[in-house]
Parts: sequence; C-alpha cells; structure tokens
Amino acid sequence: MNKGCLTALIVFVIIVVLGAIGTIFYLYNKEKGTEQQYDTIIPHFQTITLKSVATGSVEPRKEIEIKPQISGIIKEMYVEAGDTVAEGDAIAKVKVIPDMVSLNNAENRVERARIALENAQMDYDRNKKLLDQGVVAQADFQQFDTALKSAREENEAATDNLEIVREGVARRSGSGSSNTIVRATISGMVLNVPVEEGNSVIESNNFNDGTTIASIADMGDLIFKGNIDESEVEKLHNGMSLIVTIGAIENRTFDAVLEYISPKGADVNGAIQFEIRAAIQLREGEFIRAGYSANADVVLDSRENVLAISEEGLQYDKDKKPFVEVLVGDNKWERRDVTLGLSDGIYVEILDGVTKDDQIKKWNVGGQ
Repeated sequence: MNKGCLTALIVFVIIVVLGAIGTIFYLYNKEKGTEQQYDTIIPHFQTITLKSVATGSVEPRKEIEIKPQISGIIKEMYVEAGDTVAEGDAIAKVKVIPDMVSLNNAENRVERARIALENAQMDYDRNKKLLDQGVVAQADFQQFDTALKSAREENEAATDNLEIVREGVARRSGSGSSNTIVRATISGMVLNVPVEEGNSVIESNNFNDGTTIASIADMGDLIFKGNIDESEVEKLHNGMSLIVTIGAIENRTFDAVLEYISPKGADVNGAIQFEIRAAIQLREGEFIRAGYSANADVVLDSRENVLAISEEGLQYDKDKKPFVEVLVGDNKWERRDVTLGLSDGIYVEILDGVTKDDQIKKWNVGGQ
C-alpha cells in the first residue's frame, strides 16, 4: 500500500472515532439534562362511601306450594302461571281413582249397615205395636227406638264413606266443600303450575309430601336473599340500607332494608359466606319477577364532604407508614407524612398532612 492511501485511511479512522465520541457525549449530556416529569394530584372535597357487594336473587317472602288432599288425576286446571288468585279460589279439580281394597270394604260396610237398619226397623215396628197395646212399658221400648236411630246413622255414615271413596266427597254433607277441588290457601300470583290435566297426583300425608299442583306468592312483598363474606359480616346490622341492582333491569335500582343476618356461615367455593335477607321497598306500580339474579350494595360506612385524594398519590415506607410527595418548587418534591381516614379503594380520606392547595406526585404513573 502506498503512503498516500495509508494516510487517507488513518484520517478516515480518526474522523469516525471522533464522530462516535462526539455523538456519545452529546447523547450523554442530553440525557443528563432531562429530568423526569410527574403528573400531580390536587386534593379535593368529596363524599367517600365504603360499600360491600352481596350477590343473590330476588324472591317472594312467602311462596306456598298447593298440594291435593286426595290422590287421583287432574281433571281440570282453573289457573295458569301469572294469574292472580284470592284465598279460597279454585285451582284445580281432581278426579278420584278409588283403591279397590278400600272400595270393597266401603261397599261391604254399606251392606252390613243396610242389614242392621232393616233388623232394627223390624224390632222397632214390632215393639211399637206392643207399646200401643200397653203390653210393653215405655222404658223397655226406648232401647229399640235408640237402636233404630243408631242403625240409621250408621247406614248414612257408611253411605257417605262409600261416596268419599268413589268420588272424594259426600253429597249429603251440605258444606259445599270437596277434597276434589284444590283451592288457594293464600292470595297472590300463581308463579308455577308444574302439572297438566291428566297428570296423576299424590295426596299430602304423613308419609309423602304430595304432588305440587301450583305455587303461589305475594309479589308485592319481595326480599333480596344473598350472601356476604365473613370479613364484612360484623359490619352489618339489621335496619341498614341496601341498594339492589338487578342485571335484567337496566338503569334502575331498588331500595332495601336489611332484616336478617344468618348466625352461622356456610362454605361456598372455599370461602365462608353468611346469608342475608333484605326487604325490597317497591314504589307504586313497580313489578319485579321472582328469581332474578341481583347484587346488593351494602353501605358499610360513609364520610361526607371530606378532603380526599386518589390512591395513586399514596406511598408507603418500609414501616408501612403512608406518605405523599408534595411539589415545593421546580420539579422538587417534599415528603409529607399523612393520616388516612376512610377509603373506598379509589379515593382515600386525608385527615392530616396536606391541604387542598398542595400538588401531590402521582407516584406510580410517570411521564416525559
């Protein structure tokens, strides 16, 4: 390589090295001169409310299942879900399917009662003639009169029993009531009719709960029934206000009053939950369907018109003591220990340490 080329190469290398050094020096000085800028928070006065959310559903306070008093087949249904009924209204009619053993015993009883009545009548007629002739004393005749009356009653009772076994009602009772007619026991709305005409039903007795023909509830008396976590149950008391939100009903809330807190918790998916119930206060004309899923905001504590900042402005030292950094000059910050009050998880009450005119560093969000 000749001397000229070597000199040119050396000059080129020197220029590249100097350029690189200059660039690094420039970038270093620029970075050194740039200071980190932070967003700030201004304390302000507001209301802070601490709430807990209970999940549950809307249910009628009293829901009654209507069951038949005799077994048989549904002959007629008089209502359907959504109908409003009054106490005593007919719900359905049951056609009795008599048990053959019971029917046979009832028929035999009627026959025996008929024979006994005929025999008592003959004894009565014979002794009545003797009484009229003065042969038999009135005291002796009285037993035949009593026997005839007893035989008549037994005959009528046996006949009624046969009719009840066959038809479910005795025609001579005169009460107008019948076990074949299933009636509403409360006034309200029919929520469910799980049977249809032609279905077999079983009577309610000591050994069987019986077939449900319909369920009826007062839809003007609803409750919120839900669960709340064990960590918050001790903060509750009867009479507290709740705000119920129903997912299926948008942009509407319902006021409720807490009236029951379970004394015993239950394990729900690994967490101990306590059942609560609250009376929903419906406004005039409002209607809520039973079974809606709902959430209830339970107001545990509240502070009105207090000095507060966003939780983003809080910092904690190694001793878990809260403090903030307050702007005191051109990008200069001063630590201030603060005393905290109520927090809702987003805003926290400041009892002491800063004023409404301070600018507080938003420590966890930086900017350029």
